[in-house]
Amino acid sequence: MQSFNPPIRTLMGPGPSDIHPRVLAAMARPTIGHLDPAFVGMMDEIKELLKYAFQTENALTMPVSAPGSAGMETCFVNLVEPGDKVIVCINGVFGGRMKENIERFGGEAIVVEDEWGTAVTPSKVEDACKAHPDAKIVAFVHAETSTGALSDAKTICKIAQDHDCLTIVDAVTSLGGVELKVDEWGIDAIYSGTQKCLSCVPGLSPVSFSEKALDKVRNRATRVPSWFMDLNLVMGYWGQGAKRAYHHTAPVNTLYALHESLVMLKEEGLEASHARHAKVHQQLKAGLEPMGISFVVPEDQRLPQLNSIVIPEGFDDAEVRGRLLNEYNLEIGAGLGALAGKVWRIGLMGDSARPEKVLFCLAALKEVLGK
Repeated sequence: MQSFNPPIRTLMGPGPSDIHPRVLAAMARPTIGHLDPAFVGMMDEIKELLKYAFQTENALTMPVSAPGSAGMETCFVNLVEPGDKVIVCINGVFGGRMKENIERFGGEAIVVEDEWGTAVTPSKVEDACKAHPDAKIVAFVHAETSTGALSDAKTICKIAQDHDCLTIVDAVTSLGGVELKVDEWGIDAIYSGTQKCLSCVPGLSPVSFSEKALDKVRNRATRVPSWFMDLNLVMGYWGQGAKRAYHHTAPVNTLYALHESLVMLKEEGLEASHARHAKVHQQLKAGLEPMGISFVVPEDQRLPQLNSIVIPEGFDDAEVRGRLLNEYNLEIGAGLGALAGKVWRIGLMGDSARPEKVLFCLAALKEVLGK
């Protein structure tokens, strides 16, 4: 066996997205100890930068040392106790994963269902809250990665607050790409991923918890069933100042990468990042329309950075994606769940959200379909 040298691809699927060279270079810096004072100082900077990205002042805002799915599990394992009623909105694959977490941790899932490819309907959430006044949490996906539907997080959170429910929000594909205001909207627990609009490497899950959520964690009747994800323990490592309680060996070089990507986000500015993602979506839309290719999600509910498009009749899903990969080193995504074999997912996230990459994707797709 020899050293592994991966092919150079253009990543325009549902994630990971292309990594900016500055982020890759940051990963190559010398490794230091995870309790080194210099590293602890960087941890504090990451927390502040994540607060900016999430638009929050939550003290417990940090990256979980594992991918977005672990961020999801961190939220549910800490906040859901046996017997808790949780209203969970399902309009795609990842709402379904929320439901599975609720049930695995002994909660009762009250399902609010919407058609795949559409946003969560706030009135259905309101009806569920009224029908189940003893519900303790409302959980939903802000940006459903399996379809590209963007839900109205602000309105849904307001409904939850009116019914004295905490909120758990999946922002894996929305953080850095569209407006997201944790404090203003009243989000209690939120998780994301580094490999999407942050243009960072996979393997970390930024999370943030309100004081109201942490009160529930501290006053649980039962012990958190996961040792690694127990916030009562993790808070000792991601706390304030130089004194940290050892919890686990943090992925040092991966955190270098996250720090660099967040510095870049701050340099660009959140609004500018949102505008860039919106602009390339319009560019993609203008290029697909002459090919007769339509979008799955209605325009007013569409996530600009994750585009589900209907596979034209007569074309084989896997063959087209295979030719794009093998002939053009271009990756786009397949459909998941109910949309498998019916759609392609084109990601315009992070460093992949560039006009020249959209042009390349459109030209390669046109060429393959033409052949």
